Amino acid sequence: MSNTFGELFKLTTFGESHGEAVGAVIDGCPADLEITRDFIQKELDKRKPGQSEFYSSRKEKDRVKILSGIFKQKTIGSPIALLVENRDVDSSNYEKNRIRPGHADYTYHKKYGHFDYRGSGRASGRETVGRVCGGAIANKILEHTPMGVYGHVKKIDEIEANPSLKQIKENTYDNDLRCADSKKLEEMKKQVREVQQKNDSIGGEIEIVVTSPLMGFGEPVFDKIEAKLSHAITSIGAVKGIKFGAGFASSKKLGSKMNDEIRVNKDQAFFEKNDSGGMLGGITTGQKIHFRVPVKPTPSIGKKQQTIDIEEMKEKEIKIEGRHDPCICPRILPVIESMTRLVLVDLGMLADKLPTNQVE
Repeated sequence: MSNTFGELFKLTTFGESHGEAVGAVIDGCPADLEITRDFIQKELDKRKPGQSEFYSSRKEKDRVKILSGIFKQKTIGSPIALLVENRDVDSSNYEKNRIRPGHADYTYHKKYGHFDYRGSGRASGRETVGRVCGGAIANKILEHTPMGVYGHVKKIDEIEANPSLKQIKENTYDNDLRCADSKKLEEMKKQVREVQQKNDSIGGEIEIVVTSPLMGFGEPVFDKIEAKLSHAITSIGAVKGIKFGAGFASSKKLGSKMNDEIRVNKDQAFFEKNDSGGMLGGITTGQKIHFRVPVKPTPSIGKKQQTIDIEEMKEKEIKIEGRHDPCICPRILPVIESMTRLVLVDLGMLADKLPTNQVE
């Protein structure tokens, strides 16, 4: 099982959904980076359950404990270990031998000979607590650069938000659906409520914009910037793809329309548009990095579905009870932002553009 991401700036996550705790170890963080528990907590609170009618009702405070690597609110260059205890665990609604459709139960059972039926174990969205912990540390490093990572819920079902970058920066975390477009927020809420009342769930899309990225991030040929981002983002459980810049629309364009033409202004090169998504040849161009991420509906739903009992090897019905998100998009957004930051820091270190030993 693979639990570590990154080459120089490494994140290892640990723990299971219904175990004692979850958390992360971040290795490769330079010394003298000022970071407080409150800063990490602020990021964790963005994905915390139980905050809204649109979130799982599981009541977790998700209070982070710093176990190592930070002394007097500064990093010391050694591995940073962060722990978040699981306090509101309820395994009573899970059936031991019935495979849940849409979950990792079947594949984990076939590969490892067992599966953690108590909320999916490592395959649970609870694993992403560790990713957000790592993303918070990465964010502190990025604060020493002009780069910023901003996201929002672009779509829920067919309802599409079209906010400006300013609105994304200012509005996204002001509402529980993480919609930066006030004109679409109520439509999205209505859609999620309707689906929830039918004991079903719904998916959507996340949009990410990286502002003022430094040039030269990306290591061709196998560790191109889009390859690393794809690896990071699609490793998140509910993510089903990623599209950069013009995305799949690129296949319908002529070369003359797809190419981002280059001009000069005050002895500086600039691109007339950004269909490339801020990267060419797997290397950042200095333009905004732009991508969208499709997120599938939460597989845990209250409708009856067909499945199998793996002990009896007979067809059975299953109806999943318990506490589940009707739409995971709002809570997956900070996870996607975190993984984006982790990639930027790791590639920045590989390109010798970010410090590896000590923050100046």
